[in-house]
Amino acid sequence: MGRSGVTGNASSRLRRRRRNCPMAAHDRLPAPARAWVARAVLPWSATSVARIWTRAMAETGSEAAALDRLAAAERATLAREAALACRGGTG
Repeated sequence: MGRSGVTGNASSRLRRRRRNCPMAAHDRLPAPARAWVARAVLPWSATSVARIWTRAMAETGSEAAALDRLAAAERATLAREAALACRGGTG
């Protein structure tokens, strides 16, 4: 393995993504969404939860529907991971 002089994305012209404090993002989630995250099987980012929650609330106006969407997203992710594991995939 030789060195080519390139060090990762050091010379990328893409804008660097700003990362906010993950705990502050978690604290901004609505209480039902925070409670769902605490019981979730997978480690969810506050950004992902907020995206799903906001879309569900805009479409339905129902916290129960938003919680159902979060649960459905988790089931779908677990199913994808199980399918990859069965096929011997590593991601």
